[in-house]
Amino acid sequence: MEGDPTLRLRIFDLNCWAIRYLSKRRQERIRLIGEMLRRETFDLVLLQEVWSEQDYSDLKAKLGSCYSFSHYFRSGVIGSGLCVFSRFPILDTLLYQYSLNGYPYMLQHGDWFCGKSVGLVLAWGSQPLRPPPPPFCQLHAEYSREKDAYLPHRLVQAWELAQFIRHTSKAADVVLLGGDLNMHPEDVGIRLLRGWTGLRDAFAEATCFEGCEDGCTLIPNNCFTVKAELLPFPLGIRIDYILYKAISGFTVKCEELKTTMGTAPGMDIPFSDHEAVMATLHIQRQGEAAGATLGTAELTLADVVTEARTEVGVGLRAAQRQRYSTGRMAVLALLLLLLQAAAALGALMGLAAGQPFPKLSFSLLAFLAIGILLLATGLHLFHTMEVKMLQGTEEQMRMALRALHQRP
Repeated sequence: MEGDPTLRLRIFDLNCWAIRYLSKRRQERIRLIGEMLRRETFDLVLLQEVWSEQDYSDLKAKLGSCYSFSHYFRSGVIGSGLCVFSRFPILDTLLYQYSLNGYPYMLQHGDWFCGKSVGLVLAWGSQPLRPPPPPFCQLHAEYSREKDAYLPHRLVQAWELAQFIRHTSKAADVVLLGGDLNMHPEDVGIRLLRGWTGLRDAFAEATCFEGCEDGCTLIPNNCFTVKAELLPFPLGIRIDYILYKAISGFTVKCEELKTTMGTAPGMDIPFSDHEAVMATLHIQRQGEAAGATLGTAELTLADVVTEARTEVGVGLRAAQRQRYSTGRMAVLALLLLLLQAAAALGALMGLAAGQPFPKLSFSLLAFLAIGILLLATGLHLFHTMEVKMLQGTEEQMRMALRALHQRP
């Protein structure tokens, strides 16, 4: 590699909250986002929750030659919502869907139907450095800070994301990660992700910051946020991130980090219920190559992995109880159907001669039993898969802990 190549990379990251027929003033906000991206000169635009492919197509048409390359990641029932716009050629893409994505019967949340994923984009092949693969993603939402039923699933996703980054970035010089991680900076999932991958937080490392206090991306004065959920956090919360690290003989510095602050310029509405995060990264070649390192001291990292494994174990035991309950319900429904079949057979053979057979009640009870049997069987299968995924992650964490403790 010749010379001293440098690259200033401007990144725009936004959770768009664009659900067709449900999101408030969606088309107007998509138009505002497109106009902003045309005015600015970002190198890479990472968007989440663009669940309407028509919105993606509209943005693509509006941006035109400003961002010559783009990709929309498809997964789940209604889609991952992930899309990327780039000023540099996109050479390849990869989508990994997390093994656990919430519960299909929690219709009011809908995370399971999205197929939450991490998307990998391989770009900048013409630059004088090995392409930095920028993954971007969205993890399962929290919904309740006090009773977080989805914490084990989100930790599984954080672990899979960390493993995904470690195994796909070995040939790169620089790794970038952007997205809505749905975790506070001090949460165990963020500490696990950063500690296991060595990623650095652009907000903490930025030379210059401009935006919401403490870098918050979900703020109370946003007209689209649920104010009750932010009552314990008067300034808001920071759950959207741009993370990065250099691997082989490069340095990365965050020169500037910005967030949007409420309403769009000249408008009475913001771009989304989340504030956008914008970072300028300075990438420079150094003299000696440096291998990838873990982000924290190994003893501290072992504590983080232990804490995460404990939470996954709690989720595993809850999943096992749910599997047992749904299995028992399926067995009871099956027994009820067998009793009804025996009663019907007895009536047909004349064992109940002279007594009227309640066909309507019998049929309704049979349909109810069949419905319960199908529902309980489906839930039992789902929770069986959940148990296996949680067991697999707990085993991986156990092996990781053993490796950490065995290192000299």
